[in-house]
Amino acid sequence: MPPNSSSGNTAEPALPGCRCCPLEGGGRSDTKCAQPGGEPVTWRADGVPRSERFDDIYHTETGALAQSRHVFLGGCGLPEAWAGQPKWRILETGFGLGLNFLTTWQAWRADPARPRMLHFVSIEAHPVSADDVLRGAEAYPELVSLARELAGQWHGLLPGFHRLAFDEGSVLLTLCVGDVQPMLRAQRFEADSIFLDGFSPRLNPVMWSEDTLKAVSRFARQGTRIATWTIARTIRDALAQYGFSVDKHPGLPPKRDCLRGVFAPAWTVRRREPPPEGIEAPGHCAVIGAGLAGAAVAASLARRGWRVSVLDAADWPASGASGLPVGMLAPHVSPDDALLSRLTRAGIRATWSELERLLEEGRDWRASGVIERRPDGDVRVPASWSADGPNESWPASADRLVAAGLPDDAPALWHSRAAWVRPQRLIAAWLRQPGIEFRGGCRVARLERHASGWQLFDPDGGLLVDADRVVVCAGFESGRFAPGLPLQPVRGQVAWGPMPDDDAAALPLTPVNGDGHLVAHVPGEHGDAPIWLAGATFDRDSTSLEATEADGAANRERLVRLHPAAATALADEFERGESHAWVGVRCASGDRRPLVGPIDADASGLWACTALGSRGLSFAALCAELLAAQWHAEPLPLPATLAKALGTQRL
Repeated sequence: MPPNSSSGNTAEPALPGCRCCPLEGGGRSDTKCAQPGGEPVTWRADGVPRSERFDDIYHTETGALAQSRHVFLGGCGLPEAWAGQPKWRILETGFGLGLNFLTTWQAWRADPARPRMLHFVSIEAHPVSADDVLRGAEAYPELVSLARELAGQWHGLLPGFHRLAFDEGSVLLTLCVGDVQPMLRAQRFEADSIFLDGFSPRLNPVMWSEDTLKAVSRFARQGTRIATWTIARTIRDALAQYGFSVDKHPGLPPKRDCLRGVFAPAWTVRRREPPPEGIEAPGHCAVIGAGLAGAAVAASLARRGWRVSVLDAADWPASGASGLPVGMLAPHVSPDDALLSRLTRAGIRATWSELERLLEEGRDWRASGVIERRPDGDVRVPASWSADGPNESWPASADRLVAAGLPDDAPALWHSRAAWVRPQRLIAAWLRQPGIEFRGGCRVARLERHASGWQLFDPDGGLLVDADRVVVCAGFESGRFAPGLPLQPVRGQVAWGPMPDDDAAALPLTPVNGDGHLVAHVPGEHGDAPIWLAGATFDRDSTSLEATEADGAANRERLVRLHPAAATALADEFERGESHAWVGVRCASGDRRPLVGPIDADASGLWACTALGSRGLSFAALCAELLAAQWHAEPLPLPATLAKALGTQRL
């Protein structure tokens, strides 16, 4: 938060003790309340937090709430400026303890004329701990409950973008962890308000350099307001040089002034890339396919005010590959933190938020963690990671392996941010959101473009729906509408059945994956016995839905290698024919990454969200949010390079 430029010379009284770190007998002038993985924060006796790294305080002695309201919200004319707008986009440099975000969120909640969507994008190189986020807000009763929600998602903050969702997904915080200039280059949107916040220009010059302020100016549109606590002449001159008209205004004691401005360049602004074009007003969208991709897209668009018709050839949602009895949600990990690793982490965060919001843990999903066996023995993780985090994957301990029924020296990783999920229940929850209509038994045979949108016809030529836009989410059948996309069907067969009465303890409570996967102790449907599931096979270019004995045998062999004790416990069930086979056909792209974007540059309003492969649970929510952000010129949930890695234009 914005420091006072003279904070380094402020005397600090003695502190007898601290709620977080009690000191016997006192005698110290301050106390550190750092947590593993968090930037150390020193809390003075008067409750003002100070950064040791920059030897400066996070907010003025007058108080963080007063400063946020006066300097930043007031400086940008909020909340009045956002009244009646469909969305509001704020860029902040310097998240600190999150008081500007919490104050903005609280003002949004209290405003009956608030925009439907509030985007808050903040850059922070050194995130503090969740405990310090909570402590920073505890002096302000109106912020405490919001701070608890923020702290609940304050995890896994590795360098990169982290999308945190609140209030049913209407308030989106995109926390960009890293140095300010690379993070600014990685994001692209037009901001409606800009908060310049950070430690003193004298102590943290990079945050206030001309290069940084020039990069900030690229986010401004005509009329964008900017606000900051500093009135340094160098800052004022640089902002004026990059198109802002700025003035000093009364500040908060002990500072006499603060700075307010508006982007109003006297010249024609020329950008390297044109600003993203956003849809002015939501309309009617047709989504083809009611699996994970289609349901996620429908939910993201409905949240932004779209009326969505979801059409599927089957009578019920999740009738294709997304109808798997139970699926696993786990990240990909590589020593070089490769593209897929970063994408799956972002995807799991997006899905996790939806699971917590919509489903019942223990019945529909379970935050169980996952053990990943490494058949090649390679359990390396990126060199910068540690056992204390903030990474949420690490080589599995001997105790954890033994508890899961595995050898204590088995090469494996432990993913703490992983789960099992019943995909059908997530799909049903998404499709229940207001503004969404599901229409089963509607096979779309043909699309026809007209002046104001698209018409979808059935095989007999009957009109199914007339919509402004169409999103194709039909799995491997998406190729019928997007023949130019390199799509490949990948058939998969799994085995599943009821938990054995006598040997249930031999099946691990924690899911295990590697060469195949095993999920057990999953509550059954409608009070039925708990189930287990193991598999799966990968048959490229096959669309057959018939179960085969060969695939059943392959899954049994895979289970023997993955978890011998479970294979032994289930042997009789297999022999007696009490296990079941389930078959689905996934859709993969040429490079095994999802495809999100326009199908044809010349066919306006026809998009695809498909090819999620075997990671539908990891990618559906993320891809849907990426599509919605691109439609509405919102901040991206991913750095630009990662977003392009999912785009249809890459192929």
